[in-house]
Amino acid sequence: MSDQGQVSVRFFATLRAKAGVDRHKLMVDDGITVAEFKTRLREDLPGLPESGSGMLVAIGKDYAFDEEAIPSGAEIAVFPPVSGG
Repeated sequence: MSDQGQVSVRFFATLRAKAGVDRHKLMVDDGITVAEFKTRLREDLPGLPESGSGMLVAIGKDYAFDEEAIPSGAEIAVFPPVSGG
């Protein structure tokens, strides 16, 4: 059985309204990937986009890709995709 840890999640822009909260605590297995984290987050907060591409994730101050592992105790920012020009 995996060890679990808590991560702190903060929502930005339109995802804050969709989540219905600006912050959320989530218990996750140690070593959970960003993709698995997005799935767990949508289970807890069903207002979030079903497509993982509808959410960008940063761990600390760095963008994180779907295959990256999230350390226990991480501070995670979740925000919608952005574009510029």
